[in-house]
Amino acid sequence: MKYDFTITGYTGLTGLLGSPVSHSLSPLMHNEAFRLLGLDYVYLCFDVGEDTLEAAVKGLKACGIRGFNLTMPDKNRMAELADGLSPAAQMIGAVNTVVNEGGKLMGHNTDGIGFMRSAREAGFEPEGQTMTILGAGGAATAICAQAALDGIQTLNIFARPSSRFHQRTLQLVDAVNRTTGCRAALYDLADTEVLKSSLLNSTLLVNATSVGMAPDTGHSVLEDTSLFHPGLTVADIIYNPRETKFLSLAKAAGCRTFNGLHMLLYQGAEAFRLWTGRQMPVEAIKEKYYI
Repeated sequence: MKYDFTITGYTGLTGLLGSPVSHSLSPLMHNEAFRLLGLDYVYLCFDVGEDTLEAAVKGLKACGIRGFNLTMPDKNRMAELADGLSPAAQMIGAVNTVVNEGGKLMGHNTDGIGFMRSAREAGFEPEGQTMTILGAGGAATAICAQAALDGIQTLNIFARPSSRFHQRTLQLVDAVNRTTGCRAALYDLADTEVLKSSLLNSTLLVNATSVGMAPDTGHSVLEDTSLFHPGLTVADIIYNPRETKFLSLAKAAGCRTFNGLHMLLYQGAEAFRLWTGRQMPVEAIKEKYYI
């Protein structure tokens, strides 16, 4: 992909740190947005793991980078390296967006913002609602934190007790209950009776696990279609395939559904705004890249 802009001595640097990063759609989105708005910025990918993250961050800071994104496995380590954290980043202990504010690296987490914007776009309003989320990884915790900040009243998280994320999720639940008006709880994903009760009272169900992601598209984190009801909005953070088996089952039960593609777009749009002070032209990005 070639971009119609010129690198100058004034070009601002932004980018993505993680490993691997070669598959990322972020350079397409950000560089096209810079081009459309006539902004003298460029977005590059840097393959950086946890072992070299601190050195890379020091180097980029010394070079005056405007800001950068982080993906796995660097999000949690970046929370320790940042000079300051947003409320969501502090709550979950993970950073996916850094802004260089006069030499101070401020850590944000825009994943949850991206998800909540896509939920609202799908017609879901979070204020006072009950949400059930399946999974306890990085995306799940980001979604939970932002949902609580955005007014979700009850948050029920279901995960396997053996998950390596279990302790971190308990800490998140405690932080949500202490710092927001949301009541959060963590349950065993195998407890079908509690899950059924939660879903009966929920208006939003989110799959934040990798079950159903390509190439293993024949599986659904929930197979019991009786758990779905027409008043439930169902989301899957997976976007390959665009309609997972989980979403297909929910749609057949009369649920409104959406996937994770716009979450990806909108988390990037929030990072773009933090770096540039401008709104990403998301409709043009959607049209060009079929998002």
